[in-house]
Amino acid sequence: MVTSRWTAAPAQSAASLRRRGPVLERAILEAALDQLSTVGWNGLTMEGVAAGAQTGKAAVYRRWPSKEDLVVDALRAGLPTLDAVPDLGSLREDLLELCKQARAAMYSRPGFALRSVVHECDTFTAERFHSVIFDGVIEPSVRLIKEVVRRGIERGDVRADASDSYVCDVIPAMMMYRSKVCGSEWEEADLVELIDRVMVPLLRSHTD
Repeated sequence: MVTSRWTAAPAQSAASLRRRGPVLERAILEAALDQLSTVGWNGLTMEGVAAGAQTGKAAVYRRWPSKEDLVVDALRAGLPTLDAVPDLGSLREDLLELCKQARAAMYSRPGFALRSVVHECDTFTAERFHSVIFDGVIEPSVRLIKEVVRRGIERGDVRADASDSYVCDVIPAMMMYRSKVCGSEWEEADLVELIDRVMVPLLRSHTD
């Protein structure tokens, strides 16, 4: 299941200029995600974020001294959480459902924001976001893949030695590669092929 760390904030009036504390910070982080998902990393400015949050530029800089600091916190707060995969009774269906959840996260507003960072940043700047990508995307995906594989081993339709790190890296690695390097989107048919042509043969029990 994909869950979000917050829901969209209501439109703010002129009185919102007097907001303080967490309410103002949330509005700024929301505005940063909006900027990333519309104008991208290169187009994002602290001035634009301040305008989107209906606050002053100084209020943004007091909390985040740089664009990188602001975007790191916006992504950490906004990225959907992959926290569970329903047990659908088969390896194939469980993996396909997990891939659909991952794709939904990729195409969410924070997902588009993260992709703009990954696609547009130079190598040096991208290093700043390594922990965000690993903690928010890679680690949760691998953890759930291991859970699905464990279920399959218990059912007897996955080989007993299948839950190694290389096998569990295949899905997130493929999805990141196709998005980052190839610039292509994941259609439903692509997910089905990934599961049927790569993952199921790789994981299938030798007794099948």
